[in-house]
Amino acid sequence: MPPRKRRRPGLGFLCCLVSSEPLEINLKDSVPLQLLEFSAPLPPADELHASFSELVDELDLTDKNREAMFALPDEKKWQIYCSKKKEQEDPNKLATSWPDYYIDRINSMSAMQTVFSFDEEEMEIRNKVVEDLKTALRTQPMRFVTRFIELDGLTCLLNFLRSMNWETSESRVHTSVIGCIKALMNNSQGRADVLVHPLCINTISQSLRTENIKTKVAVLEILGAVCLVPDGHKKVLQAMGHYQKYAAERTRFQTLLNELDKSTGRYRDEVNLKTAIMSFINAVLNAGAGEDSLEFRFHLRYEFLMLGIQPVIDKLRKHENATLDRHLDFFEMVRNEDDLELAKRFHMTHVDTKRASTMFEVIQRKLSHTEAYPHLISILQHCLHIPYKHGSLEQWKLLDRILQQIVMQDDMGEDPDCAPLDNFNIKHIIRMLVNENEVKLWKEQAEKFRKEHAELQATLDRKERECHTKTQEKEEMMKTLNKMKCKLQHEGIELRSAREQALDLSSRINDTAQNQSVFASTISPPGAPMAAPQKQMMNDMPSLLPFSCLTPPPPPPGVPPPPPGGPPIFGTLPPLMPLPFISCTTSRSKSIPQTSHPLKSFNWTKLGENMIYGTIWNEIDDLKAFQILDLKDIEKMFSAYQRQQDLLTNQSFKQKDTGSLDDIYMSTRKNKELSVIDGRRAQNCIILLSKLKMTNEEIKRVMFGDG
Repeated sequence: MPPRKRRRPGLGFLCCLVSSEPLEINLKDSVPLQLLEFSAPLPPADELHASFSELVDELDLTDKNREAMFALPDEKKWQIYCSKKKEQEDPNKLATSWPDYYIDRINSMSAMQTVFSFDEEEMEIRNKVVEDLKTALRTQPMRFVTRFIELDGLTCLLNFLRSMNWETSESRVHTSVIGCIKALMNNSQGRADVLVHPLCINTISQSLRTENIKTKVAVLEILGAVCLVPDGHKKVLQAMGHYQKYAAERTRFQTLLNELDKSTGRYRDEVNLKTAIMSFINAVLNAGAGEDSLEFRFHLRYEFLMLGIQPVIDKLRKHENATLDRHLDFFEMVRNEDDLELAKRFHMTHVDTKRASTMFEVIQRKLSHTEAYPHLISILQHCLHIPYKHGSLEQWKLLDRILQQIVMQDDMGEDPDCAPLDNFNIKHIIRMLVNENEVKLWKEQAEKFRKEHAELQATLDRKERECHTKTQEKEEMMKTLNKMKCKLQHEGIELRSAREQALDLSSRINDTAQNQSVFASTISPPGAPMAAPQKQMMNDMPSLLPFSCLTPPPPPPGVPPPPPGGPPIFGTLPPLMPLPFISCTTSRSKSIPQTSHPLKSFNWTKLGENMIYGTIWNEIDDLKAFQILDLKDIEKMFSAYQRQQDLLTNQSFKQKDTGSLDDIYMSTRKNKELSVIDGRRAQNCIILLSKLKMTNEEIKRVMFGDG
């Protein structure tokens, strides 16, 4: 919950530092100001203003009091100025106008009071010296206070307080010395000197042990005023801790509660003391850290409640004093507001902090179903094991102080109150616990990351093996592709060479065929039968020519067929037509090479010789074509009997006397299945027969009409 700023109504008891009150200026002359006679006339307004401003600056007044002084009439300003000048020029007061005189007197008094005991008259003289110093600190110019501080006058006063005997501590001198410190704090430089002194507040707090009520009231006013000064609140709490040891108190603030409850029978002094005590308690609760921290106010208030302040407050109501009641009402008002704010934190209307069961139920509801609840149970379980003997009180005190410091210590590791345990930094310890939890969490995350790393490493190794395998396969494929590329390049070279040879052979065959046709026309007269050599050549042509050249082409359109019984066709050829046929038969008988074994058949329809004329096939030169083609490769690729070819290439098979190639060819032909229809039609017939679901006998009977 964000801290809330608290106004401090009702803290008007601090007369030594409250700026709203005008500064009191006491003139020790018995003659009133209006009866004083001044030899010098009233100066001009500018000169008067400059002189009066110099006087006001020496007095070190607040802004409000400075305005009040400058608002006075010119005659009044001139009277005040002349009276101050007269005091400074008085030869009887020349020695007492410097702080050296007072410091020397107080030091001598401090040294003699430990040796001599003074009578009533001597005590009055000493008291007058201290009272004059108090008046000088309040009324003298600023240079007096500055000189007093430079001569270490504050230490002189504190030494006097520490060296007092019982008679002096119960006398008015003690009250006057406290008044000197109070007057010094009315000055800004004096107040700073008091706060910076390491032992000043502690020494002042020791004066609470006196039985003099006025001295106690003056001490409480100083301590309450210091609470309102920055960095002064903690000094006051430390001073009260110092006084606990000095006065041998069981707890802190015990003397104040005893004085608050004690009745002296003197109403006025009793009410003044009780009012000063309640004012100091309210200042301690609401100033300093208590201005913003609810926890701090509960911390200190609980300390007062444990000492029994609540029944004492009810008892103080019987005095029916307006000023005292105002301080009591302020205490109750702040307490009720804090209780309401605490209840809001737990979403309740009221939390009974007097009953342990109620507070435990509130804490249990707050922490149940949270991560802190097991630790609460652990704390309670360990509390059960703390021994409940007489010597166990210190253990419970230790636990109480640890919890107080956990609640009170701020983020900077500083305690607004006196630290119960020295060198106990809550933030540092919590940081260690957080670091421990973080280290544990980091270890778990590191173990998780280690497992993930192992899995990723295994996956990476597997991928690397797969990649290596793929790389090897790629390299093998590249080698195979390179081999195929080299082979294709070599075969391309051979193919080009074969084409050139085929073209050469084709041209030679054409030349030979033309020569033979010319020779045949010269040796055969018209109508004579074909000579025997020519006939023999025609009989040998089937072994060299394709089947399309075995039969003579039909006569061209428009030519009548030869008459039956006429002379042979070669003897009666017209002079222009037989030449292409003779050229074809003679050229094909010499240009078509023979294979060493049968080749596979092509599924195409062959063109007859009578259909070649006028097409592209008639213009192809067979010799050039066979020179370009790789006949050996074609024979190997389109061989009808690959297995027999492998046997021929086998060396062991070659060594055996298995006969000629014709025998091998005939042996392979014996196992070949004969078909009267082509393959596609046979496949269609097989599909049809599979759909019929009939045996061969049933199909036969149906075809012959027997079925």
